[in-house]
Amino acid sequence: MNRWALGLLLVAPFWAAAQTTNIDSLLKQAASQPADTQQVRTLLRIAEYYRWTKPDSGIYYAQVALQKNETLKGSPRYNAFAWNSIGYASYMQGKYPEAMQAFQKYYEYSRQAGDKINMAFARNNEANIHIELGEYPQALDKHKSALEIRQQAHDSSGIAMSYNNIGFIYKDIGDYDKALDNFFYALRQFEKLNDQLAIAKTHNYISIVYRRKKEYDKAIQHLQSGIRIQEANKDWNELGISYQTLGSVFSEKKQFNEARAAINKSLEIYERTNDVRQIAMVASDLGRIFLDQAENDSARVYFNRSVTLNRQMGNLRNLASPLLGLAQAQTRLGRYAEAGAALDSARVIVDETNRKDDRKYLYETSAEYYAATGNLREALRYQQLYSSIKDTLLNEANLKAMADMEVKYETEKKEQEILLQQAEISKKNVVIWAVSGVFILVLMLGISMYRRYRLKQQARLRDEIIRQQELATRAVIKAEEDERQRIARDLHDGVGQMMSAAKMNLSAFEANLQLPQEQLQSFEKIIGLVDESCKEIRAVSHNMMPNALLKNSLASAVRDFIDKIDKRALQVHIYTEGLDERLDSNVETVLYRVVQECVNNVIKHSGATTLDISITRDKDGISATIEDNGKGFAVTDQSKFEGIGLKNILTRIQYLKGTVDFDTSPGRGTLVAIHVPL
Repeated sequence: MNRWALGLLLVAPFWAAAQTTNIDSLLKQAASQPADTQQVRTLLRIAEYYRWTKPDSGIYYAQVALQKNETLKGSPRYNAFAWNSIGYASYMQGKYPEAMQAFQKYYEYSRQAGDKINMAFARNNEANIHIELGEYPQALDKHKSALEIRQQAHDSSGIAMSYNNIGFIYKDIGDYDKALDNFFYALRQFEKLNDQLAIAKTHNYISIVYRRKKEYDKAIQHLQSGIRIQEANKDWNELGISYQTLGSVFSEKKQFNEARAAINKSLEIYERTNDVRQIAMVASDLGRIFLDQAENDSARVYFNRSVTLNRQMGNLRNLASPLLGLAQAQTRLGRYAEAGAALDSARVIVDETNRKDDRKYLYETSAEYYAATGNLREALRYQQLYSSIKDTLLNEANLKAMADMEVKYETEKKEQEILLQQAEISKKNVVIWAVSGVFILVLMLGISMYRRYRLKQQARLRDEIIRQQELATRAVIKAEEDERQRIARDLHDGVGQMMSAAKMNLSAFEANLQLPQEQLQSFEKIIGLVDESCKEIRAVSHNMMPNALLKNSLASAVRDFIDKIDKRALQVHIYTEGLDERLDSNVETVLYRVVQECVNNVIKHSGATTLDISITRDKDGISATIEDNGKGFAVTDQSKFEGIGLKNILTRIQYLKGTVDFDTSPGRGTLVAIHVPL
């Protein structure tokens, strides 16, 4: 059903508004306008309006627009649009050589205008003519040419459209895997562009491939996805096409009630929009459904309606198909004279248009007609013609049809015996394949479930290892901090107090001594050393457990630590932002230790004279940089990272799930960049 219609409609590049414009209003405008560019544009819109339903009128108004634009020396783009409408109209008339010439001129004038978008559309239209004639290599070449043009123009939507067009070629020649590859690629691109109407169309195209593969459930699924989008966006024309296609799928599934319901929805849409061309196609589709149900009288009514509408439009391209359907219905009703007349009319049209699909259908219908009228020799001849016009690799259906006709030509009895045998074999094959399919399905399901179980177990094991590593790291860091605090308290409360007491006793003892000057100076040096030791113990205690960090914040603790550095040896600049609120105590402690370790490394190893420290907090987390102008080191030297200091830095930041980057090289200083998410 609808198998003779061109799969991918020719594309309209510019005058989309003409489809909804009142034609009477346009005709009045054209008659009253002066001979200027506006009149040319109006004539082009009239030509586009008529090219589907009245091809002769479409060609006439396009030619008038061409003449006036030539007189005005107007834009080559208007010439391009005129030739495009002439190409469409000739296409609808089945005049494919004339249509091809028109589309080639459409391309040339678009090229002169530097209009790559319409150059690509022209190549698409040329490709569709080749498809009508069964010239698939040439069609594929034209679609690939359109793709190259769109890639040069960076036309993302057009590129996706080209992949759809290429998918249609592969669909027609039976390479369904390549067809689906192209359609799904186009679908992903349209989804990135959020082009809802194009997404819906592409779902429709994908459904056609699944229908060809007889995967009907997948076809229905994609059609329903497209229908939901089209209904939401009130895209009536494409919605009608989707319901037509849905009807085709249900018909092939032998679900004829559902098929007729879908087709009738399509018919309601087209009657509401007064789309006569589509009404004619839907009538032909309904005829095909009734024919498949052996309701030949009803089929004859709908095929007659389609024939009448197509003749009124002068649409030869779509006329052969309902004529041949009518011939089949009349043949099955035993009205051989009427069937022969319809067959003769279709043959004249097919000889004129030379459409491959129509000719194939003509041969198939002729074989049925001559077999029914008892002319088995002609029936066999047409069956052979039908088989020869199909793809070069004959499939099983072709061979069976040929064998059936030859057997019937020899003896009716022998044919019945063979058909019964084939039916029995087919039934057995179905059972065998069904059992095999169930077995394979169960086996694959079992393997899939086992693999899934294994993957889950491996994932759980990985998660547990990571969790244990985090717990171990947390425990090590906590133990280290606890030990630091214990040592700091012992130094401050124990050794520090004892040293302070020793200093006080020595100072008191000094006051009572009567010593020579030299010995007195030595005694004062001893007191000075004790005093320095007290200060050093306090400094070490504060570094191990800084009061500023406990009482205030990370920024205060770092500043307090920096203030203790000798400014004569190292100039330190510190910048903080966003640290007004306290952080988690673990985060503050770890970051403080990391900054402290970095500064100590600068003092001990870099030979730097300046040090810049920046600590900022934003919505993403905390970022810190420590940059010096020292001698640097080679980051490729792994031995540098084997030391305790750098290892501590890396371990602590990994504990916070942060990152550390070292940017340095010999002779140009070192930058340590830290980021910790919150």
